[in-house]
Amino acid sequence: MATQRHYRAPCPGCGAPVEFHSAQSTHAVCAYCQSTVVRSGEVLSRLGKMAEVFDDHSPLQLQASGRITLDGQPQRFTLVGRLQWHAEAGRWTEWYALLDDGSTATLSEDNGAYVFTRPLAAQRNLPDAPRFVVGSTTAINGKRYSVAANLQAQLLAAQGELPKLPALGQPCTLVELRSEDGEVLAIDYSSQPPHLEHGRAVRLEALEMSGLRDAADKDERARQFDCPQCGAPVQVQLDTTQSCTCPSCASLIDLRQGIGGELRAALQDEPVRPSIALGKVGRFEGVDWQVVGFQHRMGQEAGDDEQFGWDEYLLFNRQRGFIFLVDATDGWSLVRPTTGAPKYKNGAEQASYLGKNYQLQSRYRAETTYVLGEFYWPVQRGQRTDNIDFASTQGRGLLSREATGSEVTWSSGEKIDSQKVAAAFGMQEQAKQLQRDDVGPFVSAKGIGCLTWVLIGIVIVVLLIVLTRCDSGSSSSGYTRSSGGSWGGSSSGGGHK
Repeated sequence: MATQRHYRAPCPGCGAPVEFHSAQSTHAVCAYCQSTVVRSGEVLSRLGKMAEVFDDHSPLQLQASGRITLDGQPQRFTLVGRLQWHAEAGRWTEWYALLDDGSTATLSEDNGAYVFTRPLAAQRNLPDAPRFVVGSTTAINGKRYSVAANLQAQLLAAQGELPKLPALGQPCTLVELRSEDGEVLAIDYSSQPPHLEHGRAVRLEALEMSGLRDAADKDERARQFDCPQCGAPVQVQLDTTQSCTCPSCASLIDLRQGIGGELRAALQDEPVRPSIALGKVGRFEGVDWQVVGFQHRMGQEAGDDEQFGWDEYLLFNRQRGFIFLVDATDGWSLVRPTTGAPKYKNGAEQASYLGKNYQLQSRYRAETTYVLGEFYWPVQRGQRTDNIDFASTQGRGLLSREATGSEVTWSSGEKIDSQKVAAAFGMQEQAKQLQRDDVGPFVSAKGIGCLTWVLIGIVIVVLLIVLTRCDSGSSSSGYTRSSGGSWGGSSSGGGHK
């Protein structure tokens, strides 16, 4: 891709060549000495030394190229720069892309999820960051958006050439908005006026990328340390892991300060045994997913004394990131956090997303009670979220809203039969153990005769007589919640973009 003259000059720090492919790039990081250089005309000046990027084992790398359709026209792009960010909810990467026509874009990568955005000019001055309240709605350039996140983030490291370079390690405010049709708006307040970009989620396969990092390049040596609770060896397989459990004592270990930092462990009692073992590989959506994490959660509706529980399995695929396999008493479901924000008004009993309508099923407070494995967000026992579940008015579609004080995350998916779960993991022999109340049309069993139906009728009549004699003043609600439905959210999969 050569739409303009490349600029090359020696690094002021070490003399190695530093290249600028885009006329819009003002900064670059020398690949040899990590010097941060700024371009002013034909002159490069050294600003200091940049921290080295951490190895997140991303399939992307500098100079990888791909194709995307923009405004109805296919365009090729090349990745020429990278920014790595950190916030309380986790880490993510922004790749600076140079398009065929000389314009620029950003390919954001967060634990295998990708969003492609381009700069957008605001038609009016953007509000100050505090005015974007998480969970509220607003309009930008005449379009309605929901505020998905308002967070403080820090630049960890940079690589290649860049159109902007926020101060290293200095907090800046980032706001993320999402629309009903899946569009994302990102507002960066590290500069004035704030920088605005808009775009959509993309799948890596759809970008027809070439020059990707070979999976064999990944260093398979796990990070290892001693459990601070029992002293047993603990290995961490994924570089993005922020919390994990000890395989010996099941203590929950916080890794946010890095393995070289202070390790904090919380002992977990009353262990829960997952039906699907950690490390097992299952095939969904035509690709293989590995079980890397497991958590048991409990829910309770307002005014109801009874609690209900469910399990969530965190599945990982190198190119597609993470999805959740949810095991509840009323069936299995496969779900992932949405890019867009469904149309929903607080307190309403309906929601819509991507042209589908959903009906309210329940509202409840959810709590994480037990975890195993690795997680890309900081999991803690006792984490609580406010959840709302919806079900599609047609089909098996599911929609869930999970909220904390700083973030609102929507997730969507659908119910799947237990037989498919067993087949995906090659667990046909354990199919009965995985069987749940799978959703399906009622079909009377073959061979049921008239006498059987008469007996069923007699039983129903007897039950009705007994129920009519029950004390109407009983404090029992008479309702039992059979399943949970937290799929995503800041406590189970949420993150920037």
